[in-house]
Amino acid sequence: MSTPLCIFDTTLRDGTQGEGISLTAEDKVKIALKLDALGIHYIEGGNPGSNSKDIEFFKRVREMKLQAKLTAFGSTRRKNIACEQDVNLKHLIESGAQAATLVGKTWDFHVHTALQTTLEENLAMIYESLAFVNRGGMEALFDAEHFFDGYKANPEYALAALQKAKEAGAAWIVLCDTNGGTLPNEIAEIVSRVVSVIDAPIGIHTHNDCELAVANSLAAVTAGARHIQGTINGYGERCGNANLCSILPTLQLKMGYSCVSDDQLKMLTNVARYVGEIANVHLPVNQPYVGNAAFAHKGGIHVSAIMKDSKTYEHISPDLVGNKQRVLVSELAGQSNILSKAQEMGLDMQSDGLKSREVIDRIKELEHQGYLFEGADASLELLLRDAAGGAKQVFTVDSFKINVEKSSGTLNTEAIMKITVGGEQVYTVAEGNGPVNALDNALRKALVQFYPGIRDVHLTDYKVRVLDEKDATAAKVRVLIESTDFKDTWSTVGVSSNVIEASWEALVDSIRYALLSMVKDEIPSGGRREELGLINH
Repeated sequence: MSTPLCIFDTTLRDGTQGEGISLTAEDKVKIALKLDALGIHYIEGGNPGSNSKDIEFFKRVREMKLQAKLTAFGSTRRKNIACEQDVNLKHLIESGAQAATLVGKTWDFHVHTALQTTLEENLAMIYESLAFVNRGGMEALFDAEHFFDGYKANPEYALAALQKAKEAGAAWIVLCDTNGGTLPNEIAEIVSRVVSVIDAPIGIHTHNDCELAVANSLAAVTAGARHIQGTINGYGERCGNANLCSILPTLQLKMGYSCVSDDQLKMLTNVARYVGEIANVHLPVNQPYVGNAAFAHKGGIHVSAIMKDSKTYEHISPDLVGNKQRVLVSELAGQSNILSKAQEMGLDMQSDGLKSREVIDRIKELEHQGYLFEGADASLELLLRDAAGGAKQVFTVDSFKINVEKSSGTLNTEAIMKITVGGEQVYTVAEGNGPVNALDNALRKALVQFYPGIRDVHLTDYKVRVLDEKDATAAKVRVLIESTDFKDTWSTVGVSSNVIEASWEALVDSIRYALLSMVKDEIPSGGRREELGLINH
């Protein structure tokens, strides 16, 4: 039987203190529901005494009957007043949350410098505040702020603060590495000492200022901590908090602890990306376990090996955390990469080694020109489908024209386009807030009467990179376009010394890829215009 651990998420409180992160009450409700489905035991929603947004969140979410314990955050009472007179403590009781986390000082330096009170008064603040919350019917947790710095400076006082929290009835005493400067060996040694002298459940809360928050959390668990605090994707103040997306699977899959069910762990990648979208923070592609590149393979030797057995270059099976294996194709690709991608798409290239070698050579040539297929899987798939033969052109673009006019301070852009679909010519005119948007609108306007599903396709991201800075405005550029149809997301690439042409190339690939699921017959690559004769203008 694996040892159970308690997972405490503070994305909605500590995570929102990260630079550039701001969540509405509605955002916080959505994330709380995702965290609850993931099996998180405590969800800290914010400080109901600090702002109206958090008050609204607690009011809305307490009626949703979460499986997790909804937790409110606050601090010990202000110095030299009674708990009954402390407005913030009263807001905690009124929040309707099941639990309350109270942060208190354990470093004598902070007591003197930040609180400007006596060591004795600080101990009284800790005891009385936790006891007050308990009397109010809430489960009380104590966040021992700056504990590790405090212990190293004055171990007797730091431990005395923990003892007061225990006497007050704290359900968990959480040791905080608030400045994020403690090393794993120090964490292990100090947590072991605390566990041996404080007869109470111990937790850990670490920050990532030395890139050690995850390692420090794991070290604390090994030393006896049974409650782990962190945030999704490691969001938090300064360099962030301990990343639960790394801690959860490591504890469960590597160290034999029980945190959530196997089915809930499979939701991890989805939750990480969902929270990233809500927070409007791009998920690093190389983030362990949940990143898009966490199980991506590029080198030909690697791909050849994983096709035989994925354990050769994967430390866990990606599906255990809801992620998936990806094979990248680039100038470093070998034949195994091409065969793997073809197999993934249901294309048979195994029997024709010459064809796969020709595809590799072509990809290397295109990447030399500036194309990048690692970040443009859809363009790569179209290229491979065309190489496999039997592709049918769904439409051809005969010509297009762009008119840009500035009048009375307003810039107007219009695209005029002629395309052929199934032998029928269609003329369209569309406006946009720029040349690319106008072309996008015109193309989809022409196609929607034949393929109504195109109206659900839209661009979600558009990136331009200059490849030859020394050529200034005449430089070659690479355009990457990300598109979605509300079910799937895909990326395409275009390269040219003309930014509109590069954008157009990526846009055509995007539309052609979308049509793969809308037509029965396979369609051709739109990526290499000149070779395929798809565009004449």
